[in-house]
This record gives sequence, structure tokens and C-alpha cells, in this order.
Amino acid sequence: MPHIALSALLMDGRASYRSAGIHQYIYNALTTLAAEPEDFTYTAFTRPGAARIAGLRNVAAPVGGRLRRIAWEQLSQPGAIARLQPKVDLVHGLAFSLPLLSRLPAVVTVYDLSFLRLPDRFPTTQRLYLSAITRLSCRHARRVIAISEATRRDVAERLGVPAARIDLAYPGVDARFKRLPTAEVESFRARQGLPARFVLYLGTLEPRKNLPTLVQAFAQARRIQPDLHLVLAGARGWWYHSLLRMISDLNLGDRIHLPGFVPADDLPLWYNAAAAFAYPSTFEGFGLPVAEALACGTPTVTSDSSSLPESGGAVAARIPVEDVDALTRALLAALSPDEAERTRTAGPAHAARFTWNATAAAFRASYRAALVSEQAA
Repeated sequence: MPHIALSALLMDGRASYRSAGIHQYIYNALTTLAAEPEDFTYTAFTRPGAARIAGLRNVAAPVGGRLRRIAWEQLSQPGAIARLQPKVDLVHGLAFSLPLLSRLPAVVTVYDLSFLRLPDRFPTTQRLYLSAITRLSCRHARRVIAISEATRRDVAERLGVPAARIDLAYPGVDARFKRLPTAEVESFRARQGLPARFVLYLGTLEPRKNLPTLVQAFAQARRIQPDLHLVLAGARGWWYHSLLRMISDLNLGDRIHLPGFVPADDLPLWYNAAAAFAYPSTFEGFGLPVAEALACGTPTVTSDSSSLPESGGAVAARIPVEDVDALTRALLAALSPDEAERTRTAGPAHAARFTWNATAAAFRASYRAALVSEQAA
């Protein structure tokens, strides 16, 4: 039975932007993978304090900050993998990078190439590291997993990886994202002190998310609907201070709420409590919050860029990036009773396309293909 070593060092348990999208993808994919072992066994290398996954061997790697994690991954992890028993047959780097000194067959997952497409939105050292390690890892890997068709195209075009070596593994939308009873939602609203009508954004507060456009569109929409509020929920990533200044300069401090990081267990309640969900991101590998909001039947507005047409399908309204007037119109339309009624049915039907079982099945197919190519070599 082939033994797969899973490099899952970006799976995190702390309440921060690091425990948002990539963490959730890794955790849910591996949990589902371990629950359906089929013909593989797994060992996962994770950071100290990360959630342990039942059904696979968990090994806590002695890593701390970013530099120490990178050093351990590249210099120590190959030896740790070589010492595992039974012998490891394949390595899967679950977030952009592989231990390059390992000569084992390998698979690497790439979420997006925003650091190449939007280099000015990233700190220089982070951009340079991601660009180098992703390019080298994709060259080293026998198979590359992309989380959307948009990312698959980018990997082929920007990194020169043959399309035949790139597999697709969409994220899943968990079954807990659904319409919830009104009484449960209203009790949550009261506990959180939430306004009666608000537009919700949920994600990291960082430049790629295009939040200044959302704030300006909200300011315009509020002139038409004065009772409207905006909730920007999520951990603070980097370069968010200009956003806070904009909120202050527009005198919207009493209308825009920043509750910080939202625990995963509460996400369905936030989506259900919102009158509409807005995710006008400039660039996404998939944009899972869009599909989650639709699963809850919440009217949703997003961008027409990158993978967001995939996550929102024909249900979410799409607007050009940084078009304040278009976003204003879309928000007002999303707040209408007709749109709420339409999304209540169409949203869950679209989101049902994305399952973690399908993600895990795509992983296994990539492993088989990589191992077969090793035998052929």
C-alpha cells in the first residue's frame, strides 16, 4: 500500500489570517482523505499546535516563524521523510512548495499565482520567496494540483507546466453551510450586537481583497438606504492601515464594523445574518466564501476576475474590479426582496457542485498518476 508524506506546514490552528483559506482547504481535504483511506496510507507533517487529523499519522515539525519553517522544510524535512516507516513512496506539498532535496515522486498544490499577477500587493520578500519556491516546486513535481480552472491556466501559462500534468481539485463547501432557522440567526445577531440590515465581507483584510472599492460603494449605497451597515469580518493581514484611514475619513466608523477573525464554527451564522454578501476581490485562487455564502442562500456580489466566476457561477452578481459605481448598483440590487428569493433556491443548488469528497478523490487520482509515471520512468 503506497505511503504518502503530506507536507502540511501551513495548516494552522491559531485565530489569524493564516488559519483562513489555505488552512481550511488543507484541513478539510486531509480530513476527508483520511476518512476514505482506500489504497494509501498517510503521514502528515504539521506545525506545533495545528489540528490533529484522525486516520493518519501526525508528526509535529519543530517549526516556528516563517524563516524557521522554510529552513526546516528544505533542509530537515527530506531526512525526516526518509526515516519514516513504512518507506514513503510519494511526497505531497500542500501549499506551493516541496522539500526540493527529496528525490521521491512528488505532487504540489498551487492555490493561485497572485504574487506573479499582482506583485505590488505583496511585501517584497514574500513575493520573491513564493515566486521562486512555486516555480521550482512545479518543475520538480510529477503532478501539480490547481484549485480552480483559472489557477490551472495560470500555472500552465506563467510557469510553463504542461497542461497534461496539472490536475483540478476544487475546494468543497461543507454541509453546515445552509439556510438556518430564523430564531437561531436572530439569537446570534443579538449576541454579536449586529445591526438589522448589513452587507457582509468575510476574509483577510489585505490589499488583494479590493476593500477600498467596497467601502466607497457602501458609502454611496448608504445614501439611498440610510439604515444599511457594512461588516468587514476577518483577521488583519498586511497593509490594512490605509483602509482604516479611509473609513475614518469618510466618517463611517459607526456604520462599518470590524469584528476581527471569525471562528470557523460561526461562519454559517454570519452568512445567514447578512442581507447580502460582498466579495469584490481583485484576484482569487477560488474564492470559497462566495460559494459558502451562496450555500446559505445569501445574495452575493463578487468580481468578474480570475476564478470568481467559477465560485459564483451564474448566481452571484459579477462586477468589474475597482468599479465603484457598478458595485454600488450591484449591492442595491442584491438587497432587493426578489434577489433574496432567487438566491434562496439557486445559491444552494450551485454550491452543491463543490464537495470535499470530490477534492479527496482528485488528490488520490493525482497520486496514482504520479506513481504510474514514476514506474514508467
